[in-house]
Amino acid sequence: MNQDKLIALALMMVALSAVTGLAVITVFIFKEGVPIIADAGLRGFFLSSDWDPAAGRFGILSMIVGSLIVTLGAMAIGGVFGLSLAIVLTQFCPAKLAAILKPVIELLAGIPSVVYGFMGVVTLVPLIRTYLGGPGLSVLAASIVLGIMVLPTVTSISVDALKAVPRSYWEGSVAMGATKWQTTHMIMLKAARSGVVAAIILGMGRALGETMAVIMVAGNALEVPGSLLDPVRTLTSNIALEMGYATGRHREALFATGVTLFVIIMIFNTTALVIARRGTGKRGPK
Repeated sequence: MNQDKLIALALMMVALSAVTGLAVITVFIFKEGVPIIADAGLRGFFLSSDWDPAAGRFGILSMIVGSLIVTLGAMAIGGVFGLSLAIVLTQFCPAKLAAILKPVIELLAGIPSVVYGFMGVVTLVPLIRTYLGGPGLSVLAASIVLGIMVLPTVTSISVDALKAVPRSYWEGSVAMGATKWQTTHMIMLKAARSGVVAAIILGMGRALGETMAVIMVAGNALEVPGSLLDPVRTLTSNIALEMGYATGRHREALFATGVTLFVIIMIFNTTALVIARRGTGKRGPK
């Protein structure tokens, strides 16, 4: 009995260490970043695009817009293709082939982001510059690279959500005369909707938090992009590019940028968790 209590206590401490780490990170970045937000004011910090640390101006609107546009572009690519792959793997693909393809797709998540960025700079950026115009380093390039990077996340979670739907749903629909696609579209996707939405939101959080690949292909211009071919700087890129030499208020402004990013990602993750739990509750016994 004493041994069981000791093991339970050890496991509880391990679990609490993750929560403690998150709490320490939260307190630290808020302690460093909130004062500059209060000093500059919400309008001066969040609604201004004037980022000039040497002159004491710290407006991050262009970076917020850039992050959101790049993330939405990435999900338009990675979300659509990821969900499509999940549907094919679970509904139309032979089981033996799906058992091979799913691990291969998940391996994409293990490739370092710098490799994605390098491939984007070497192949994708010249193609965009040659055939579409602009500098090549752009919103479009960043969206495509991030879309490929979030593909494994969206696919894997969507596959699990579709597999969690009771097989009786499929069999009952087919028995009523529905085609495979009608069953997939009207029954399976609706039953797995909460899991699919959670996969997309988690993919958005992954795209929003990416740094290295975006630095390499986005162009890092401090302007609100007017088109998909314009260069852009994201919140993560700004922190990575300037933290190495920032001091004083400049450093505090970068921590405030981290606070903004932290809040946005927490909103995404919390939304995904709520949706997933709501879907689980609806499928549970009544």
